[in-house]
Amino acid sequence: MTKRTVRFAFILAALAISACDSSISRKIYPKELQEHVSFLSSDELKGRMTGTEGDSLAAVYIRDRLLEAGLEAMTPDGFQPFEVSDMVTAGERNFLSVGGRSFNPVADISPFAFSGNSELEAEVYFAGYGFRISNDSIQWDDYRDADVQGKWVLLLRGDPEPHKSVSGFIPFNSDRDKAMLAKDMGAAGVLMVSGPANDSSDSFDRLSGESWPVGIPVLRIKRNVADLILSGKGKTAAGLETAINTSRQSGGFSTGMVVNAGSDVVVRKKYTRNVIMFLPGEDEKLKDQYLIIGAHFDHLGMGGSGSRVRDTVAIHHGADDNASGVACAMEIVERFALTPKSHRRSIIFAAFSGEESGLLGSKHFTENPPVDLSKVNAMINLDMVGRLSDSGSLQVGGIGTSPVLRDLVVSLADTNTMNLSLTEEGSGPSDHSAFYGKDIPVLFFTTGAHLDYHTPYDTWDKLNYPGMVSVGDFIFSIAQRLANDEEKLVFTEAGPRQESVRTMRRQGVTLGIMPDFAGNVKNGLRADLVTPGKPAAIGGMKKGDIITAINGKQVSNIQDYMYRMGQLKHGETISVEVLRNGKKEVLLIQL
Repeated sequence: MTKRTVRFAFILAALAISACDSSISRKIYPKELQEHVSFLSSDELKGRMTGTEGDSLAAVYIRDRLLEAGLEAMTPDGFQPFEVSDMVTAGERNFLSVGGRSFNPVADISPFAFSGNSELEAEVYFAGYGFRISNDSIQWDDYRDADVQGKWVLLLRGDPEPHKSVSGFIPFNSDRDKAMLAKDMGAAGVLMVSGPANDSSDSFDRLSGESWPVGIPVLRIKRNVADLILSGKGKTAAGLETAINTSRQSGGFSTGMVVNAGSDVVVRKKYTRNVIMFLPGEDEKLKDQYLIIGAHFDHLGMGGSGSRVRDTVAIHHGADDNASGVACAMEIVERFALTPKSHRRSIIFAAFSGEESGLLGSKHFTENPPVDLSKVNAMINLDMVGRLSDSGSLQVGGIGTSPVLRDLVVSLADTNTMNLSLTEEGSGPSDHSAFYGKDIPVLFFTTGAHLDYHTPYDTWDKLNYPGMVSVGDFIFSIAQRLANDEEKLVFTEAGPRQESVRTMRRQGVTLGIMPDFAGNVKNGLRADLVTPGKPAAIGGMKKGDIITAINGKQVSNIQDYMYRMGQLKHGETISVEVLRNGKKEVLLIQL
């Protein structure tokens, strides 16, 4: 008899017993939590990177175990597939020629991931580091008296202080920001070269993950290519870098050279999937309302940019992050399934992929919901619940998203075993944010970060399984109330108190919105939330407005938005163009 057969027999027996005695409630067991976590964080799944075989195996495991527990698949196979970016590569149509000489499209030039796929034949203007900075510590304008309209702009990568870990230039030295500024100044294409101080080896970086294109061709070129372009003026890239770094003056100039070049970037897609399972409600009046219990099952694979040990290539097991949350959520919904008269409302279990890549799975779920989201009573999100410490510290977020949640959570907590840390905000760096953005009350549970977070050392043997039982029992008691109380929760806004763009490099002014991180809207940035009392709200922006321009400069995506906001100052009044119900509005907003 197989292990699955034995387990199924056990479940049937439990159901039979429950039918005779409705007072019996199925428990959460440490052994089963450990079984789930051990498989999900095993070497076999290789870190569950979104779109990989390990990610797929995890999805199948989660679905099959919940089918055994008596849940139903919400789709024919229990999965909700969606597409994500896999890899950015240089295409076959990258080229560059100057002065009758053509260069090798692999050895001498390389497109950036954010490059537009187009070509251009035009004169080249050298514009130093490509800065326009005016603040208390730096006054620098590489475009003073420059005419770059319709031209290629040649820029040095990095900044004049390459060996300083703390520098006022750092917030302005990203390649994409430089390309955006050049485009704003009228450039039709950008060439970038590294001087020896910035990169002594003059080597090309591997193309990073997909980045929103800036709309013009942007090529990285080797120093020998740049030196040919500069030769008419008797200059070299190395010499210009040294001169600018020493004098702190760029002195832009037209090179007199015409470059014919093109960029070709290929974005390869891959498929992943959420797991969505269903437990019908037991009350005719309330079964058409829903409680969603969810957790993300993806992690970092072999490491990469999200790892805290970037120089290490190894399986990032993700036992606490977030096999623990998935395991606990599975046990909670299984307890509902095997406990008669436990849930008047219907319960949806959702396991999300793509969380580590920007809440992609939960965003896809809320943009393509399997049920009417207006009928969702609440969403409960579990993310890293496996490290309950001796102090019993448990963080609970979202208690301000409905007037009754604080009292409900506090009243059901066992203060002998738990020390609650409560926050009102409904937004945050996990999947509940996607539901909060749809006016759904949310609760977020975590035992917090630790030194093994996002490293290969987050393994199954370090989790506190009895502690997970305590957390699971507590969440079950809350979920049971949310699944049974007569009155549907009333949603209230609770944050965000500031924009939570995790990749923003410079903190400055904010509008007071939660942007659509997943990019569900093309050619603009949707405001998923607008915080009352903040500049955007005071200036008349509404939830759902699509920002298309700031101060007349195009905003096509979240990276454009971040760049535009980074150029603004406190107290400044700006114009923000938005699309509202298909009509253009112009808002004046004081920061």
